[in-house]
Order: sequence, then C-alpha cells, then structure tokens
Amino acid sequence: MRLIESTYISLDGMVTGDAFWGAQQGFQGDAHNQHAATLLKSADALLLGRQTYDVFSASWPERSGELADLINPLPKYVASSTLTEATWNTEVLHGDAVEAVGELKKSREGTLLKYGTGTFSRALVDAGLLDELRLWVHPFVAGSGERLLPEISPTQLALAGVTDVGNGVVILTYTPKH
Repeated sequence: MRLIESTYISLDGMVTGDAFWGAQQGFQGDAHNQHAATLLKSADALLLGRQTYDVFSASWPERSGELADLINPLPKYVASSTLTEATWNTEVLHGDAVEAVGELKKSREGTLLKYGTGTFSRALVDAGLLDELRLWVHPFVAGSGERLLPEISPTQLALAGVTDVGNGVVILTYTPKH
C-alpha cells in the first residue's frame, strides 16, 4: 500500500490549537472541497491515530454530503495501545503501531490515506513509511499550538507538486528524497 498523509498547517507550522482550528475553517471553498473529495476517492482505506479517530468517529457518521458519503464507508485502521474495540468500519492496530503499518503496507494493495498529526505521524516519518506528505498550507499565523514535526530525525523530502485550492490555500506535496 502507498501511504499518504494529508494535513492542514498554518504558515507558522502549527497543526493544532484553539486559534488554528477556528482560523482554518474560513479558507474552505468549492475547490478545497473538490480536492478533498478527489483525495478520498483515491483512497482504499484510512489510517488514523487514536485522537483523530475519537474526533472523526464522533462527528463523521452524523454528517451528510459528498465528503461524508466518501469517508464513512471507507475501511479504517486506528493505531492505539489502549483502544480495544472500534466502530465506524474500523480495525484497531494492536501492538507497535509502526510495525503494524509496515505490515499493512506490505500485505495490501492501493492507497492508505492518513489524517491527523502528532507522535504517530512523526514515528511513521522516522520509520520511512510515508510515501507522500500533503501539506494544506493556510494563509494565517496561529501563534501557538502543536508544530507538525517537532523533534524528528533529519529528513529530506522532494517537492512533487503544488496545488492552489483557492482562498490563498496551497497544497504542497512532498515525497521522500532518495
């Protein structure tokens, strides 16, 4: 499987925080939603960390519309050392999350789309399991929150593409530099 991480980010590198989540919503438009739908259509399954799973599984099943129609039926994998059961068409990856994702990538075909950031994302990058990183760069400064990849081993990426989705948001697509 090919693993793509898709994440929203502010100009100052933040991916979470009170200012971040409120500000980024003001930049979504038709082109943004169309690109998000195209990305979901290309996915064969979703990969989520525990916190992202908790947020998504509490909100997406109740939503309607094109994005909900695409995300809800997809098979999902959640990496968690504490979750024992999952709903929303989800399988829990038990044990070492990085090893489990490595095995998943070897055993299946298609595209695995990962949402969310944090320690799980950093571990996947450090292990060399990420095939593509899509940063949805939003034109605002959050000022505080969590940075995308703090405390990570030096990693070089190659710019594979730039997509303008309107309202000042660009998607920078990176692949591992070989």
